[in-house]
Parts: sequence; C-alpha cells; structure tokens
Amino acid sequence: MSSYQVRIWDLGTRTIRGKKWYRLRWTVDAEKFEKLYKTKALGDAARSVLVKAARAGEPFDPKTGRPVAEGRQQDQTTWYAHARAYIEMKWPRLAAKSRRGAVESLVSTTLVLVDQSRGRPADDAIRQALYLYAFNPKRWADGVPVEHVDALAWIERASLPVAELDNLAQVRRVLDAFCVKLDGKPAAASTVLRKRATFTNTLGYAVELGLLDSNPVDRVQWKAPEVAQAVDRRVVANPTQVAALLAAVGDQGKRAQRVVAFFGCIYYAGARPAEAADLRITDCDLPEEGWGRLTWAETDPHAGSHWTDDGRPNQRRGLKHRARTETRTVPIPPQLVALLRDHVRRFGTAPDGRLFRGLHGGPLSSSVYDRWWKLARTAALTPAQDASPLARRAYDLRHAAASLWLNAGVPPTEVARRLGHSVAVLLKVYANCIDGGDDGVNGKITGALG
Repeated sequence: MSSYQVRIWDLGTRTIRGKKWYRLRWTVDAEKFEKLYKTKALGDAARSVLVKAARAGEPFDPKTGRPVAEGRQQDQTTWYAHARAYIEMKWPRLAAKSRRGAVESLVSTTLVLVDQSRGRPADDAIRQALYLYAFNPKRWADGVPVEHVDALAWIERASLPVAELDNLAQVRRVLDAFCVKLDGKPAAASTVLRKRATFTNTLGYAVELGLLDSNPVDRVQWKAPEVAQAVDRRVVANPTQVAALLAAVGDQGKRAQRVVAFFGCIYYAGARPAEAADLRITDCDLPEEGWGRLTWAETDPHAGSHWTDDGRPNQRRGLKHRARTETRTVPIPPQLVALLRDHVRRFGTAPDGRLFRGLHGGPLSSSVYDRWWKLARTAALTPAQDASPLARRAYDLRHAAASLWLNAGVPPTEVARRLGHSVAVLLKVYANCIDGGDDGVNGKITGALG
C-alpha cells in the first residue's frame, strides 16, 4: 500500500575507512531508508528527485522508499503478459461465448500494441496463435504447439510495456483499430463496443495491479459508433407472412419439417433460438384443445469446443440474464400446441427428451436451421421482400412476436415477462414496432395547423 507520509533530511556526511561519503536519509510511513553517494552532486540529485515527488503529492512505496510512479516506469510488464494474466483471471467466471468474445478483443488489441521490429510473422499466423493458444488458459498445460512457436516468440519480444499506454496516442491507435475489419471495411458498431469494453476492463485490471495510475481510456476523447438498440420495423413479419414462411419451411422436405415447430416456438412463444433448440418434452403442457404452456429452464448455446470446459461445442447454462436455477413459463396459443403435438407424433424426441435435433441427433445448430430458413424466405416471399430485411433471420420471428403482442394491447409488463426482458429494455428495443394510431394523431396535428 502506498503512503504520503514522507520525510526527507538534508544531505549529511559519513566517513567509512577514511573516505568521506554523502548520506541521504528519508522515511516513508515511519520506515527508514538511507543511501550513500561518492559525491555531493550525486547526493543532491537523488534528494531532489525525492523532494520533487513529495511536493507533487505523489505516493511513495513503504517497501522500497521510492515514488510509486518511479517503480511503475521501471516495470516492464508487457501488454501480452498482462493480457494473459487478465484472461486467466476472468476465464473461470465467463460463459463460453463470452470467453470467445474476450479473446477476439484481446487478439485485436495485441496486434496493435507491438514494436514494429524485423522478423514479424504474417498477421494471420500471429492471430491464429493468439486466438487458439496464447489466450486460452485451458490449453496452456499442453505446451506451445510447434506451429505457434515462432509467432508467440515474436509477440513476446515485440509486445509493448503496459506503461506505454499512459501515452494516449497508443490508446487511440487501439480504439481506431477496433473500427476496421480485416478486409478494411467498417466493423459493426456492436463489435466495436464489445472490444472497447474488454480493452477498458483489461486496463482497469492493470490499474488494480498497480501497472497504471488510472485507466487511460477515460482520458481519451474518442466516441464509439452508435449501436442501434431499437428493432428495425422492416424486419417484423405479420401473421400472414409468418404462416406462409412456416408452410414454406415444411415444403422443403422431411428434414426441414423437423424444424417447423422450432420456428413456431420462436414466433408463437417469443423464445430465443437457443431456448427453443433446448426444449424438452417434460417442459411442455400440450392439451388436446385450447392454450398450452412451455417452461424455459436452460439453454445449450453453441460456442465452440475451444471455449467450453468439457470440450463440448455447446455449453449448458441457465436462461440469459437470469440466475442459474430461474425458469420462465409462457402460455402458448393453440396454433403452437398443434405444431408441437404433430412434431412429437411424427418425429418423437431424443433420448434426453429434446424435441429438436441436428442431422445426426446432436444439438440443433444454427447452421442447420438457418439454411432451411433462407430457402423458405425465397420460396414464400416476393423477390422484393426477399431482398428486403423482412424476417431475414430466424431471430426476427421473436421480434414479430413481441410486436404482435404489444400492438394487441398486452401489457408491457407481461410481454417483458414472456420474452425474458425487463420492461425498460422491452420498450427501448421495440419502440419502433408499436403502432400509435398515426391517423388519429395526424388528424389532431392537421386541426391544430388549420
């Protein structure tokens, strides 16, 4: 812990074996320190450094007796070494997808914070070594793979010290790099925001470790691109269009028919795709007539085997933004009840009770259902609609559900509960999708203008 309790004495003298030395004495938090110099000039110079730091209000380290900033300047911890320490600290508490996102951000940052020395490998080789090994703690015990040795050795030599980030020009270089994709095109605003958040958090950890005085990102006048939070109204399909799309999925053949009810869960129950893909028969109440009920308890999203603890490509976890054991029960209309009953009758369930499966019986992946969805859009929509944003992704069925419920007069609190949102997020995301009676409002404005 640093201290501001510093006392510095005038330069004194001391004779050792007949030779005169100049003695500098000072205390930090009652800890005594002393240093001898051969000449008075050297002693005065050393004393002036301590006096200047004390007068400037800089903290001192009671262990070394030196100004904290001085010790930090001497610390040559590189960005690469610090980034590895950061991801090792964060790894156990991050979900698999969050691990992947954090590593992608660290890779982008590390490629910028290097000294442009000779012998630099190709960026693709460096990026692969960092992504697959250097920032993946679960692979460190295996040793450095042969194909990554040269790239990682160069990074260790070329990586800049963390202290260099007190230079705000370096920070700006990193932030600007986040805005450009590998092909030179502008990066998505959400990607820039995610990478900036990881960079800021990593520098915050550097402050915590005493490598920096304060987070330099807070001192840079740099504005991130605006992220669109409200849903684009053009993606929202109406009930007739959704019915045509679901029918078109079934027309693609027997394999595609296995995911019709999956898409129905996203639309009629407002489920996230990862929630619908993990639906179990035990979570379904499907009466022969009337409304049924689904209970969302867990999800099993795909993240990649590099990022899960057990090496599975999927990671079982609780509902998004909810405690691990929290569930969400959603009433479902007769249309979805019929779809699910027909699905169970025709295709049965997996041994673990899952309704929807991949081509080989494993978890239903986005690559499978995305293919059927794209074919269905082309078949069900007009060429102009197919080229538009209308229901471009399966996830847009969830937006269509929320818009339908809100415009039908369902209270926002209930819509938010069924979607697994907070009311504030619901109204912010779907503000553009709520019909407000434009004709009546426009009539009032016309009357006022008249």
